[in-house]
Amino acid sequence: MVNESGLWKLRLTMAGTVALIIAVTTVAFTAVMLWLDVLDLFSLVIIVALFNIAQWLIAPYLVNLMYRVKKAESSDRPELHQILQSVSQRSGVSTPKLMLSKLTIPNAFAYGSPLTGNMVAVTDGLLSTLNSDEVEAVIGHEVGHLKHRDMQAMMMVSFLPSLFYMVGSSMLLSGMLGGGGGSAGPRSRRSSGSGLAIIGGVSLAVYFILTLLNLGLSRQREYYADRHSVSVVDDGARKLSTALAKISSGTWRQQSRRQKVNASGFKSLFISDPDRAGSDVAAIQGMSADEKVREILNRRVSGWDRFMELFSTHPNIVKRLRAIQSV
Repeated sequence: MVNESGLWKLRLTMAGTVALIIAVTTVAFTAVMLWLDVLDLFSLVIIVALFNIAQWLIAPYLVNLMYRVKKAESSDRPELHQILQSVSQRSGVSTPKLMLSKLTIPNAFAYGSPLTGNMVAVTDGLLSTLNSDEVEAVIGHEVGHLKHRDMQAMMMVSFLPSLFYMVGSSMLLSGMLGGGGGSAGPRSRRSSGSGLAIIGGVSLAVYFILTLLNLGLSRQREYYADRHSVSVVDDGARKLSTALAKISSGTWRQQSRRQKVNASGFKSLFISDPDRAGSDVAAIQGMSADEKVREILNRRVSGWDRFMELFSTHPNIVKRLRAIQSV
């Protein structure tokens, strides 16, 4: 049984984060409009919006190329097709396309766009590391992302930092080059090098703040997808917990063998952040899956752990497993 009070608390936290992102953006955007020429700013907004939309549309093709993904035909992995179809039905969503990735790290990801439709990919490493019950829990998590429209939500909020980054970099560069005018009157203040440099610096500061907020929203949506998996998979809390422990452990082994994966800007798609694997589970190699979960749950989350989590797309593994156990 899913803890409904915890679920509503998580929903309110996500809504509050989105509201804070919009509020910070609105205040900073209004300040920029008061300083700059509105037409120029409007043009910049259009350019950034078009760039983000284009990136969203073509991103699935880039993911397929980077992570060696291909579509699984109906005759390929019939048991996986059955799991995906069953979990999708229980989730109340259309069954996405099943994709297979040649990556050796154990992971999975949901992605798609209007051009490709929704897809759920599992890696070779995942299938060789987890049992079928754990794979079901992982697929439940990924289907949760699709049900909650996390791709669309994150694309919308990622537009805002992009906008301020472009405003900040262009204004800072213009200011360093001396600005664009020496005429008298109000426009001379707007176009002065020092004025442009100031607004450029402020815009970059806003970009940094919005990026941290976006990372926080990404972590919250991971918790939300975890809860979805627990709600649609029998004994989901146990299965997902052991799956995440084994994924982190398996990723650490790959990283230690120098088989690193270039996750770059797409690592937020993964169910577990490959870059955090070493610090997460380096001490639990050789344990059984249940022992790994117990060892992780007994850890203390330090202040340094909490600080580093601010810059991560995924929750701290200890906090994440504790949240799953509390569902």
